[in-house]
Amino acid sequence: MPAKRTAGLVGVTGYTGMELARLLAAHPSLELVRATSRGEAGKRLADLFPHLERTAPGEIVVTMPDVADLKKSCDVVFLAVPHGTAMDMAGELLDAGARVVDLSADFRLRDADIYAQWYNLAHRRTDLLDRAVFGLVELYREEVRNASLVANPGCYPTAAILGLAPALKAGLIEPDGIVVDAKSGATGAGRGANTAMLYCEVADSFRAYNIGKHRHTPEIEQELSRAAGQGLTVSFNPHLLPMNRGILATMYGRLTRPATTAEVREIYAERYAGERWIRVLPEGGLPQTRNVRGTMFCDIGLVADPRTGRLVVLSAIDNLCRGASGQALANANLMLGLDESLGLDLPPFMP
Repeated sequence: MPAKRTAGLVGVTGYTGMELARLLAAHPSLELVRATSRGEAGKRLADLFPHLERTAPGEIVVTMPDVADLKKSCDVVFLAVPHGTAMDMAGELLDAGARVVDLSADFRLRDADIYAQWYNLAHRRTDLLDRAVFGLVELYREEVRNASLVANPGCYPTAAILGLAPALKAGLIEPDGIVVDAKSGATGAGRGANTAMLYCEVADSFRAYNIGKHRHTPEIEQELSRAAGQGLTVSFNPHLLPMNRGILATMYGRLTRPATTAEVREIYAERYAGERWIRVLPEGGLPQTRNVRGTMFCDIGLVADPRTGRLVVLSAIDNLCRGASGQALANANLMLGLDESLGLDLPPFMP
């Protein structure tokens, strides 16, 4: 049996780091050998995350991030650190010859000016933007295989792009007037202390936030513009649901011609034929977050509404697995020449 490949994880203490450690615990060909945190160095990973006790990652002692050590010890390095921090760390690792999967937003946008506009920060490694591959495997699988730097997509963009790209590519909907109405579980806001995310603030309530200014907006527009073959503007409206995991996105576009739901579904089924993680639901089927929890699946439901002349696309993903850490692992698998599904053919958590 070939030797396992090795991975490092910079920023292990957040939800995406926690989820990556969980997934790597059962990976048959990729072993977590370094986990770093400036605030928790010196502790066993299982002391921080008791659910990892008696797993291989649980025995790792968390260290301070060290570029030279990460490059020497790891075949691939995951960056689960905030935007701004990631560009510097990724730059140092790439300069040293490492492979990097960045879970932040620092390399997702191809235009440094757009990045500065939405993140209020000048990009310090613009020289790397052309090297970064947007890590949505259904769109850029071959590019990811040959990449040294993968920009892992955001959770909302994953749901929106997978849901709308086939319709735009096929010319089924107009590129203007698209609305993405998306709801996420509370883990999407991260693990940092925040009064607005306290249990009593989130439970038994439902609210919108960052309407018209959410930072995932340009990412969605960038990739949907590529699918449409022209620039477009999207109305992206995020909401917070009182649950831990999951995203449900409901998207609306004006049909360019009369079409039945069955015709639209055939186009989607053809586009995603052979894609193991995309499930185009039968006509009349609508996705639910519970059916994708803890998995890489993206469930897509379709309704062509002749009364309004709109196509309604619904997609459901798990924001931590498909929308972050699992997707990062799929990208790493491809970068290392492994089957992209290794360690990721997971059934949903039920109930």
